[in-house]
Amino acid sequence: MNKFNFIAEVSSNHNKNLNRCLRFIDISKQIGFNSIKFQLFRIKELFHESVLKKSKFHRDRSKWELPIKYIKPIFLRCKKNKIKLGFTPFYLDAVDILKKYVDFFKISSYEILWDDLLIKCARSGKPVILSTGMASFDEVKNAISILKKNNCKRITLLHCVSNYPASYKNCNLNSILFMRKKTKLNIGWSDHTKDPLLVNRAINNFKIKDIEIHLDLDGKGYEYKSGHCWLPKEAKKLIDFSNSVNFIDGKYNKKHSIAENHERKWRADKSDGLRPLKSIRNYKRNKI
Repeated sequence: MNKFNFIAEVSSNHNKNLNRCLRFIDISKQIGFNSIKFQLFRIKELFHESVLKKSKFHRDRSKWELPIKYIKPIFLRCKKNKIKLGFTPFYLDAVDILKKYVDFFKISSYEILWDDLLIKCARSGKPVILSTGMASFDEVKNAISILKKNNCKRITLLHCVSNYPASYKNCNLNSILFMRKKTKLNIGWSDHTKDPLLVNRAINNFKIKDIEIHLDLDGKGYEYKSGHCWLPKEAKKLIDFSNSVNFIDGKYNKKHSIAENHERKWRADKSDGLRPLKSIRNYKRNKI
């Protein structure tokens, strides 16, 4: 059983294809993710009309939208795979659409200032995960206060750097310790670096349990070219290593490792400095 909560962030790499969504769920479970997260947004409710009028780039993101009719099949596949389902809602009605299906809500760093969304997610009765990218600590405290005042019983913060990809030089992992001390909440890491060394440092040195990474299936997801998305083999290696740390660290043993029994015989004998020990030199070659 995994000791960490690895969250597969599908984002818009589903490419508006239901079969691809379901494959994400199956593969995430096989890799070892505990949770998977999708996003529900509508471009017209995400960007102001002045932006959409001027920017074809932003208008074209409508192809990244997840159809509402996909939500129930996604929920059923997650239930079948026994993997937790989360969604990031980007408009208020999305919370109502999603709340009967999700195990948790995730609030994006970009929405941390939107009190109405915080209130609605809190009042859903679901656990809330909140990313802190771009936010000052005062803004983080305000968001926490709103969630608590509206009866959110379980809050997790994810330290985050909102660059795609993010440089390890800007990650400031000590923020995890600071926020943990000041808020007394569970603090995790939302990764945009795609750097396994950095993620493992966050896990081992800063004792995080919740780790969100952006996943793609095959390098063909809409967001993959940005450089912050992990492929299945990369993610599996990270998860397997993280869950093996206790075995790797082991414990101090005054005696040698049992795995070394054979090699012990091949040490230099103390009488003449030659290998192997005298006690096995007379064995037949095929016995040595």
